[in-house]
Amino acid sequence: MEKARENLQLTQQESEAVSQLSVPSHLPNVDSSFYEHFCLRGIRVDRVEPGVIVCSFRVPPRLIDKTGKLATGAIINFVDEVGGAVAHVEGLPVAANVSVDMSISFHSTAHADDELEITSKLLGRKGGYTGTVVVLRNKATGELIAEGRHSLFGRHASKM
Repeated sequence: MEKARENLQLTQQESEAVSQLSVPSHLPNVDSSFYEHFCLRGIRVDRVEPGVIVCSFRVPPRLIDKTGKLATGAIINFVDEVGGAVAHVEGLPVAANVSVDMSISFHSTAHADDELEITSKLLGRKGGYTGTVVVLRNKATGELIAEGRHSLFGRHASKM
């Protein structure tokens, strides 16, 4: 328990940095929320094909943990967001699907300014369920950072 408490303590520098954050509110007619601005800013879509999305992302210092590595929460976020994007059904709201299961294998890590390639593939659909796989690689070395399987559910209108 003591080890967990130590890991959660902020240094003076971290405390000052947090106190200086400007957090814009999410208001009607505002294009992005704090979450989108903080976590998703910088993702570039390189290629879109039926069932495949390939993105690039340069790891910013804001997503680095205390050990100097890309935070595991950021990796989980990429699996959720990019996996959800490839599962999107044209003509339905983006929020039409909800995540019901994610399984992520962490193979390596990334550091600030590493360029990542994030590839999401649609595995299939059955009823309201959709399965995707998301792979994060270091773009320069090809090293596998993480691989995630993502299941989503959406109640889609019948086409009949």
